[in-house]
Order: sequence, then structure tokens, then C-alpha cells
Amino acid sequence: MDDLEDSFQELTTSSHQHFNILCSGDKDGFICFSIFGIFPIGNINIQRLSICGSLLDKQTTYQLLNGSIQKVALSKNLCQLTVMSFGELVDGSLLAERTCVSKHGNEGETQMSLHEENSPIGLNCLLLNTSIFLNRQSELHQVAQQASSIEDLVEVVRASLSVMSKQWSDAMHAFHEKFDSLSSLIIDHGLDSSPPEEFLSLLYGSRTSPALHQFLVNSLGEAGIKRVAKAVDSAGKELQTIICEHLQPAVEIIAFRIGELRGLSRWRTRFLCVGLDEELIGSATEKAGMLLLQVERFLRVLAIVMYQFHNFFTWVLKCTKILLSEPTDQIQPPNSELVVIFLKFLLNHDPVGQLLGLSGANCDIEVDLDTMQRVEQLVMFGGFSDTKLLTRTLAKEFNQLEQCLKEAFLRPFAVISEKISCEDLLPLYPVPSSPAFSLLHAPTSISYFKASHHSLVDYVCFRMPEESLELMNYVGVIRGFSNYKDSIENGETGPDGVLLCIPDEYHCVDVALYKDNQIVLLLNEAISSTEIPERSWMMMIETNGLPFEPLSRSRSAVAGFWKLLELKDLAVNLSLEIGKVRCIPHLATAPLALSASRGVACVFASRKHAMVYILDEDEDESSDME
Repeated sequence: MDDLEDSFQELTTSSHQHFNILCSGDKDGFICFSIFGIFPIGNINIQRLSICGSLLDKQTTYQLLNGSIQKVALSKNLCQLTVMSFGELVDGSLLAERTCVSKHGNEGETQMSLHEENSPIGLNCLLLNTSIFLNRQSELHQVAQQASSIEDLVEVVRASLSVMSKQWSDAMHAFHEKFDSLSSLIIDHGLDSSPPEEFLSLLYGSRTSPALHQFLVNSLGEAGIKRVAKAVDSAGKELQTIICEHLQPAVEIIAFRIGELRGLSRWRTRFLCVGLDEELIGSATEKAGMLLLQVERFLRVLAIVMYQFHNFFTWVLKCTKILLSEPTDQIQPPNSELVVIFLKFLLNHDPVGQLLGLSGANCDIEVDLDTMQRVEQLVMFGGFSDTKLLTRTLAKEFNQLEQCLKEAFLRPFAVISEKISCEDLLPLYPVPSSPAFSLLHAPTSISYFKASHHSLVDYVCFRMPEESLELMNYVGVIRGFSNYKDSIENGETGPDGVLLCIPDEYHCVDVALYKDNQIVLLLNEAISSTEIPERSWMMMIETNGLPFEPLSRSRSAVAGFWKLLELKDLAVNLSLEIGKVRCIPHLATAPLALSASRGVACVFASRKHAMVYILDEDEDESSDME
């Protein structure tokens, strides 16, 4: 078993360096997780989460009513997700009671109980446990690699079928636009026959009716025959090119990738826990094999039909030249038997379009009884268990494969979503009672800094709204919230925080955390005049020099619910002399965009200017760009 573990680690070591997850939240409370940013692997709604926290009543489970996400940040070790969200924190049992009462038409009383004066409505910081991403990093990486490749190839197949259908449809439209006029000429001449019968009479040399003569000589003509023949031939060659260069390789690689997933799904101890279901993958494997068989079948049918069309057009061209008394020496002799087959099976029928599904998604292909019996017999020798594959079109076969893949990939999505839970909650500040949380916006920033070689410390930075807790023009900083549970177990204090009081002469536009333990504030001058031009300031503050104070763990009353009240009397007064300051000769607007890897900041001015500043240089030495 140890050898197996070592081999598995060697197999996946190189892939660990490239494993990343994109997290995104929206105003409706949904958080989506995507591996590589393209393969969805999980989805939760914070409004439906059961919330328990060390700063809350341990006997009660809460829910965040009308939660609207402001910011999300996944830790570098993938174990924790910090979420900042507006919402109303309510007792889960009260919410269930409210739902029950509303069903009986008496919602008013319960609504009152949820919106009391001291009801905790505001911005909250949630800590979600996402350790499944770290614990099953190897398995998720391999599944996402194969699945994302399959999804890309599925789009190639879809685009190929779409182009093929259009090309063939246009060619058949050009063919029938010319040859369907023969039916009208037959009626106009008062004849009791059909186009195939007229062509057969010409083939056997019995007679050439006036209608057919007029059609070949006047309506169609030699030039018309060549145009239609070229259109059909070009469409056929285009279809063969698309199949050989795009469709068939894509389907083959899909089958190979699903085969890889099927092999992984059989390692149940590792891959069942991330939702890779062997039965669902097995079903998708069979559907991929069927689609590959259908592509090969289509290629054979297309080749036969194209040869039949070529032979028919050659014969029609020769007949037309004979009727016009022109030489036919340079025309290759057509095969009369194939002309009969074309007139009987292809003139008014389109097997290529039928296989493509041009006649409709629900149309089945007729298969004779003997063929169906042989297919059923092949099941005993390891053939496909679905014996109706020959009755399906290429489009329907592709749709069935796509549905199987959707079901197979939805299982890991559901399994991972269930394993993401809420570990803790920290109430930050209240807002006026209003259901329109999705309309609120607060400048916020979350980042994880290295505390030691193996540990990370999270920082949460946010601007206080003017109407909250009577704290006007303040910026709050919370440190160590994600380490709170470990701190309690080790007997340490945490989290801790600090309030930064911005001078009245300035207004905070946005906040951002930068590199190691640095906060960047974007400030606009609050007072402007015609004599002094409008300016903004970018201030960088080292968090190491800030007097952080531990937040209490107790919650004795609702009035003490918002922990920032404890820091009000300990606020730090800021001035432009503190930290590193850069002057911006315009009024700035949010957002403030920072790049720690490049060491630059992008500031947007109210005059639609974007300015890039090098943060790690002094103002006199910098080469700022506008």
C-alpha cells in the first residue's frame, strides 16, 4: 500500500504547482468555485448555510437572511474562504417559524420579530471551511484536467455539426431549387408522371417528354448543371474536411479522456469522495463509443452519396449535350445502374441530411429488421448494450453524450458543494434596516499574509459607512479571524482589530491590502476650491506598526454584538505624515486596483483617466504613467 501511495504522489506532484481555484460571489448570495477558472466544482448559497460561530451563541444555529456578497478571498493553502456579506443574522428556528407562519397567511407578526431595533443587520465576515480543496487536491486536479478538456472538445463537436448542417443544407437547397422545377413543368404540360419516372424514361431511351426536354435544355442547361454539381461537390468535400480534421479527432479524444476518467473512477477510495461515479462515467464511455461509430457511419454514407451525385450529374450533363446536339466525347461514361439507384433512393430523399438531423430532432432513422437483429446479437459478444443506436441521428447521439457528461460532471459538483461549511462568523458593523442589501456597496479588501513558513494570517480591511455606529470617516482592520478557532484551542487571544480615523479634510474612496502587511488607502480631498486644484492621495500604511487590540469572545447582550464598538475609544488618528504618501492630481474614483507581483497600482480618475503608479519607488524617483 505504501508503494501505491508513493506512486500516486509521484504521478501528481508536478500538477500541484498549477492547481488553482477561482471563487466568485454575487448579490444573491451565491459563491461559485471553478478549478482553473473554467471547470465548475462547487456552488453554495450563504443564505442557506447553517452558521455557528465562536463569537455567537453556541446553542443556536443562525442563518444570514438576504445575504449579499461584497468580497470573497480563498486562502493560499485552499483551506479557508473568507466572505464579506451584508445580511440579517437570524435564529434558524425563528426563520423556520416565519416560513411556517407565512404559509398560514399571518406573516406580519413574525416579520416584526425579525426586524426589531436591535436586530443584527449589517456587514458580516464569514469563514468557510474549504479544506476539501487541499485534502483532495490531486484527485480534483486530475478530474478537472480531463473534464475541462472534454468540455472544450464537446464545443468543437457542436461547432463542427453546426457548420456541417449549414453547408449541406445550403447545397441541398441549391439542388432542389433547380430540380424541383421539373414537377411544375410536368403539371404544366398535363402529364401524369413524376420526375423519377421522366428520368427513367430518358435513361431507357423510350422517350423524352416535352417537359423533361424543356427542363434540361432551357430551365437547367449545361451551366446550371455544372453550378449545382459544383455546389454539392464543394459541400461534400467541406464536410469530409471538417470530419477528418475536427469532428473525428475531437470525438476520439473525448472517448480517450472519458476512458481515463473511467480508470480513475475505479479507484473508489480516492475518487468516490470527490463524486467521480463509476456507473455514470461508464455510461458516458459507451455514449462516446457510439458517437464515434456514428461518425464513421456518416463518413461512409457521405462517400457513397457523393459518388452517386457525381454519377447522376455526369449522366444529366451527357443527356443535355445530346439533346443540344453537342459532342460528349470528353464526358466520362456514367453508370446506368447507379443512376437508377439515385433516382429511386436519393432524388427525393436525403440520407446525409437525415443522419445530420436536418429533418428534425425527434426523427428516427428506419432500420430493417435483419440489421436490428444482428445488432442485438452483437451484445452477447461485448457490443453496445443500447441496440437502438442505428436509429438515431448524429445530432441526437451527440445530445445523448452531452447529457451523460453533464450528469457525470454534476456529481462532483454536488459532492464538493455539500462538503463546504461555515466555521465562524464575525459581525463587523450594522446598517439601517433595509431589505435591499444587494444595492449596498462597501469598499472592502481581504488578503492572507505569511506569518511564518507554514502559517498564514488573514487581514480584513473595510471602510465604515457614515451612518454606522457613529463612526464617520473610519477604516476598520481585523487580523487573524481565520485563526480564531486555533487561537482559542491554544489559549491565545484573537482575532484583533484596529480602527483608523481619517482626517476630516479627506474622504476614503477605497481600501486595498498589498503585499506583506501593508494597507493602501485612496483618499480624496473633501474640501476643494477654485484656487486649489482637485487632488487625491494614495497612502500606504504598514500594519506591523498599528496598535491592534484583541476583540472579546463574549456576547453578553445584543448591544455588544458589533465588535468594532470595543475599538471606538482606541482609534488611531491618521495623517499624511504617517506612512508613504503619493499625490494624484485628479479626484479618484473606485476601484483601486493593486498588483503585488508587479508592484503597481492603477487609479481611475473622475475625468476618465487611468493612472498607473509604481508603489515600491519613492515619488521623486517613480515613472508613473497616465
